[in-house]
Amino acid sequence: MIGAAVAVFVLVGGPGLGERTGPPVEDLVVEKTILKPGQIKLVVRNDGPDPVDVKQIAVNDGFVQFSADKKRVPRLGKVIFEIVYPWVDGEAYEIFLLTSTGGKIEHQIEVASETATTDLRFFGLMALLGIYVGIIPVSIGMLWLSFIGRIRQHWFKFLMAVTIGLLAFLAFDAMLEGIEVGTQAPSVFGGVLLVGLGAAAAYLAMVAIDVNLRRRRERAHATGMSGTYLALLVAIGIGLHNLGEGLAIGAAYSIGALALGTSLVIGFAIHNTTEGFAIVSPVASRSPGLPRLVGLGLIAGAPVIAGAWIGAASLNNSLSAFLLGAGVGAIVQVIQQLAPSIRDVDGRYLYPASAAGIAVGIVVLY
Repeated sequence: MIGAAVAVFVLVGGPGLGERTGPPVEDLVVEKTILKPGQIKLVVRNDGPDPVDVKQIAVNDGFVQFSADKKRVPRLGKVIFEIVYPWVDGEAYEIFLLTSTGGKIEHQIEVASETATTDLRFFGLMALLGIYVGIIPVSIGMLWLSFIGRIRQHWFKFLMAVTIGLLAFLAFDAMLEGIEVGTQAPSVFGGVLLVGLGAAAAYLAMVAIDVNLRRRRERAHATGMSGTYLALLVAIGIGLHNLGEGLAIGAAYSIGALALGTSLVIGFAIHNTTEGFAIVSPVASRSPGLPRLVGLGLIAGAPVIAGAWIGAASLNNSLSAFLLGAGVGAIVQVIQQLAPSIRDVDGRYLYPASAAGIAVGIVVLY
C-alpha cells in the first residue's frame, strides 16, 4: 500500500510540494584524471541535485581552451572535459572549473605523469605485480607451518592470538583506507556509507556461508570446526582485503602515479608475508597437504591480480570504498571464528598471554 501511494504521488507530479527556491546546488566531483602529451582529460560527475553548466576552465590561475561533448553536466551524469595544456612531467597543477553561476570547483594534480595505456601488455604487468604483491609473499609466510606444528598448546594459543592481532590491524587499516576513498567518492552513491554497507554485506554473506558449511559438515561428520575450515575463512577474509590492495595499485598505475604505485607494491608485499602465517596457524596441528596449502595461498593472494585489473580498467572510488568495506566485514567474521581457539581453561578470551599475543600481532603488522 505504501509503494502504491508513492507511485501515485510520483505519477501526478508531487502536488503541493512546489518548486524549490534559491540558488542551484552545484557539486561536481572529478572521478578520474587522464594525462596525455599536451592534454588533460577530466571525468566529471555531478554529485548535486541540479544540472551544472561549466563555462570556463583554468589551470594554475590561467584560463585554457577545452572541449566536451556537452558542457552541462546533468544530475548524476558525467562528462569528459578535454583540456589543451602543455603540462610538464612531475609538476603539480591546480585546476578550476568555473560554472555559469560563478561557482568554482577545484581539483589538484599533485604529480603530473602520463597516464598508462590500458592495453593487453598493461594488464599483463598488473597480473605480474599481483603475483609479486599477493601470491609470493603469502606463500613465503606459509612457510611458518613446519615450525607451528611442533609447539605446545599454550604457545599455539598465543600464536592464534597473534593471528587475531594481525587480522584486527588489517581490518582497521582497510576501514581507514575505505573512509579516505569514500570521502573522495560521489556522496549521492553513499560516499563513506559504502564502507559500512560493504562491511555489513560481506559479514552477513560469510555468516550465511558459515552456517551452510557447518550444517553440511555436521550431517557428514561430527560437530566442531576443523582447522582447515578456519584456514579457509582466514584465506577468504585476507583475499577480500587484498582485493582492495590490488584496486589501489591498479588505480595508481592507471592514472600515471608510478612513484605511488611502486610504493604500494613494496609496502603491500612486505606486510603480506605476515598473512601467510595467519592462514597456516589454524592447521598447525595437522598438515593439510601441499595441494590444499597451494589452494589457500591462491585464495588469499590471487585477488590482488583481480583488484589490479579492476583498478586499472576503471577508477571508481565508490566501488573501491565498497570493496574495502567488504574486506573489513570479512575479516571481522574471521576474527569471530578464531576467537574460541584462544580461550583458556576458565573460558576467558582475554588473559595475559592472549592479550600479549593480540598486541604483538598488531605491532608486527604495523
